[in-house]
Amino acid sequence: MSSWSGVLPTRRAALGIAAAALFGSAVSASAADGKLVIGLVLPLSGAFADQGQHYENGIKLFQKINGTKVAGLTVETVTRDDQGPGSGDLARRLTQELIVRNKADLIIGYSFTPNAMAAAALLTEAKKPAVIVNAATSILTEKSPYFVRASFTLPQLASSLGNWAAKNGVKTAYTIVSDYAPGVDAETWFKKTFEAAGGKVVGSARTPVTEMEYGPFLQRAMEAQPDAVFAFNPGGDVSIAFMKATKERGLQKAGIKLMVTGDVVDDNLLPAMGDAVDGVISALHYQVDLDNPANALFVKEYRAMFGAGAVPSYRVVQGYDAMALVYKAVEKTGGNLDGTALVDAMKGIKLDSPRGSLLIDPATRDVVQNIYIRKGGQKDGAWRNIAFDTIPDVKDPAKAP
Repeated sequence: MSSWSGVLPTRRAALGIAAAALFGSAVSASAADGKLVIGLVLPLSGAFADQGQHYENGIKLFQKINGTKVAGLTVETVTRDDQGPGSGDLARRLTQELIVRNKADLIIGYSFTPNAMAAAALLTEAKKPAVIVNAATSILTEKSPYFVRASFTLPQLASSLGNWAAKNGVKTAYTIVSDYAPGVDAETWFKKTFEAAGGKVVGSARTPVTEMEYGPFLQRAMEAQPDAVFAFNPGGDVSIAFMKATKERGLQKAGIKLMVTGDVVDDNLLPAMGDAVDGVISALHYQVDLDNPANALFVKEYRAMFGAGAVPSYRVVQGYDAMALVYKAVEKTGGNLDGTALVDAMKGIKLDSPRGSLLIDPATRDVVQNIYIRKGGQKDGAWRNIAFDTIPDVKDPAKAP
């Protein structure tokens, strides 16, 4: 074996050689053809297809307001369907296809952490930026220097809610989270801040990502008799099933508060949840009735596109802001589409977002933003999340010094 040690490349070197051969023709430091090609990797079929549609709507809305040219380049988008969670291999293959075949200059996408994880090494080898449109596990931006997040992290939401709860009369809590990286983040950071502020977590449960039968988990939580249940799950039909189960089991009637990360009670899911959201406390980085000029324009134009009663979800805002981040970075580089130059341009960018002030932390490439504490209730004849407190300029606590 030792006689070959100087001849055979290491596995890492071999992968680097293969990547260089694969991506060599795709790497470009300028837009010689006058185009900026953005690949979109989004869930557009299956149980989470509504999420992909929301991101697309946000991207289309941004371009309706701001046009399809930036720094003299014509912006083209090429969309691929990653079919939701559990399809990491597909997300990776689609990313590769967009870069090699479609000559994408950068990617916007990855609603789910496993899909972003699967694409990370590929993006690094190709030296192509990717703006994370949703995936909220804290560690993601550490998996590739070409990841920039325009959404949120679960620790931002969960730590804000844990601290708020302990300071507002909640002494004991039971946690129920989906058993994958974002859920672990949510559980970890709720418990850490809740207990640091004087509370105590008296029990916990982790559920399958696609769990639809929450009765047994809620029953065990109620038997522990906590002051509150804290929960996270991935949205869509799963969150609807969870919220309906809390109502059927009489969680709040038993005197137990329900607290969730705000993605669980996405505004677009509220019609299906009905009065199950009554009194539910949540933390999120966007609130549809925020009083700022950027949000007023955003909501006005959204309703012009999708109907007078349309309510934009936080996912729409994330798609909108992801595109705003790309435009601003391309303006900063003067149209230079070199991947490293674009990522460097994104560091420190400030956006006047519908969600409020938004900063890309130059040290972590993660977003710094306000977190809003909301309560479910009736407003204008419909169930709404009603904001009543603001925690300003929250960094991801998992990376905060």
